[in-house]
Amino acid sequence: MANVVLEGVSKYFNGETPAVYDLDLEVEDGEFIVVVGPSGCGKTTTLRMLAGFETPTKGTLRIGGKVMNRIPPKDRNLAMVFQNYALFPHMTIEKNLAFGMKIRRNPRSSIKKEVEEIAGMLGISQLLGRKPGELSGGERQRVALGRALLRQPQVFLLDEPLSNLDAALRAQMRVELKRIHSQYPVTTIYVTHDQVEAMTMADRVALMNGGRLQQIAKPETLYEQPTNIFAASFVGTPKINLLPGKLRRESDGVQLNFLSLTKRLNGSLGEKLSQLPVTEVTVGFRPEDIRLAPQGVDGLHVVSATVELVEPLGSETNVVVRVMDQVITCKLPARTGLSTGDAIRLEFDIPQMKLFDNESTNRLN
Repeated sequence: MANVVLEGVSKYFNGETPAVYDLDLEVEDGEFIVVVGPSGCGKTTTLRMLAGFETPTKGTLRIGGKVMNRIPPKDRNLAMVFQNYALFPHMTIEKNLAFGMKIRRNPRSSIKKEVEEIAGMLGISQLLGRKPGELSGGERQRVALGRALLRQPQVFLLDEPLSNLDAALRAQMRVELKRIHSQYPVTTIYVTHDQVEAMTMADRVALMNGGRLQQIAKPETLYEQPTNIFAASFVGTPKINLLPGKLRRESDGVQLNFLSLTKRLNGSLGEKLSQLPVTEVTVGFRPEDIRLAPQGVDGLHVVSATVELVEPLGSETNVVVRVMDQVITCKLPARTGLSTGDAIRLEFDIPQMKLFDNESTNRLN
């Protein structure tokens, strides 16, 4: 196993806009990092540079302390699992699993023993005599993982390995991959566009957009303390509610206005905001931080709303409402009894509010 370090790594194609720009990332030995972001954000290019399929335009890439910029893929001791599994269709599953070990001239007895052990662990022992075309997507995925594990790599690279599976099988394979990592704690870099995979599997999540690293943090930190509007918007289902707000500085502090609400910001936050040349802000509330106001309760944090859509999800209900000219999504308990057109009153959980600077898009609190 080994740590992975990228220092100021950029990749330009044809001298145009960089696919990856000035990326600094350190993955600890044995860590499971998920690189996530929308299509075209640079995550797959980053993985290809690590694998040796692309050469960084500038910057340094180290694996286990060794500079890898010019090292051929075959000499990096990495294992990569692709989106399309990349199995040999003419070989049996047993031969697919054993292929890398044969290339390395491992003893035949050792190959057979290790193939049987990995096949047993992955639950594919009964498939060893079949060919890839006779297997389901989930079974082919297990074979691809097994073949990679048998290489005994120092780093494990996975490029959207679950994207071809149905929802139920993806959920099952997420659990399987984490179980495998607990048994074989190889340094793992996993690329996906699926935030659920990122949040449920990662030790830390590296969020990318436009070729740049936006934030790297534990899943819960990324959700609760996003560094900017993009990070707040990308993570979370339903998406965070982003509302226009204004700051007004007064002699005794700062006043925040959004919707029909007014909130005085005191303490360290008020002091910080009073010193910044910021007046236009974006106010963020997660859907679960907006709730129905109890009957008879009025206050600074309560607004009137009209229900536009009700989405029952079994254990909870997503309710889309209109407040003034803003459409807001709330995550409410099941069986709310609400219907389209209902007039309701909502209460905002102010301590969970997230404030963003409109110009820089960075979070202020």
